[in-house]
Amino acid sequence: MSELLVDRSDDGVVWVTFNLPDRRNAMTDAMTRRWSQEMAALAQDRTARCVVITGAGSAFSAGGDLSWLSERATESVPDLRDRMLTFYRTWLSITHLEIPTIAAVNGAAVGAGLCLALACDLVYAADDAKLLAPFTSLGLHPGMAATYLLPKTGGLRLAREMLLTGRVLTGAEAASEGLINRAFAGNDLRRSVQEIALKVASTAPIAAKLTKSALNGDHQDLEAALRWEALAQPVTMASADMVEGLRAHRERRVPKFTGS
Repeated sequence: MSELLVDRSDDGVVWVTFNLPDRRNAMTDAMTRRWSQEMAALAQDRTARCVVITGAGSAFSAGGDLSWLSERATESVPDLRDRMLTFYRTWLSITHLEIPTIAAVNGAAVGAGLCLALACDLVYAADDAKLLAPFTSLGLHPGMAATYLLPKTGGLRLAREMLLTGRVLTGAEAASEGLINRAFAGNDLRRSVQEIALKVASTAPIAAKLTKSALNGDHQDLEAALRWEALAQPVTMASADMVEGLRAHRERRVPKFTGS
């Protein structure tokens, strides 16, 4: 059985599904290796326009496979640091993809699993999904950039509450708190996310990549944003996709972008 299922389609949407439902899609060593391979492949895939991450079964991901911690006495702090840093960087390599990414949180997203979802550009969840980061209740300092991703996406006060008290949010609550984009009824999640992914995939690839880069660049002030846009917008003005987009608008039809 493959730890990851990858479904590519002609519309440019790629679904990547964690496929260890009997282990609540924990991030095992085998799954981590497959993830690294798939992220590298997607980075080179010129046909991919949008990537959606979800989980098989009742969970999105239970996070890191912590069974090896019982053997912690055999590893030094420097060795553990190297191990964890490699783990974090491997999973968060999704942030290096130029194309937009979406998390479809179908069930429990725990610890590193939640952080991976929050690292995506857009996050949608089943309204009854459970989102939590119980690091301190396990005697652990947060990892997988939790102390960065939670404040950045949900605000510092919510991050403090989730990390220090172990507060569990449902998908509906997470949407209400602004931690994720929206929540849908569980049975509607995949269909709704697919519709959103198709909209993302139908946009001009160059414009979408540059827009993602701008949003992730976190401009320090208005002038920095203007300088970026004064360079990035002319790049799209010189593209064949802009010509196609304007022609399709005049002809009242759906544009056929090629990424050129």
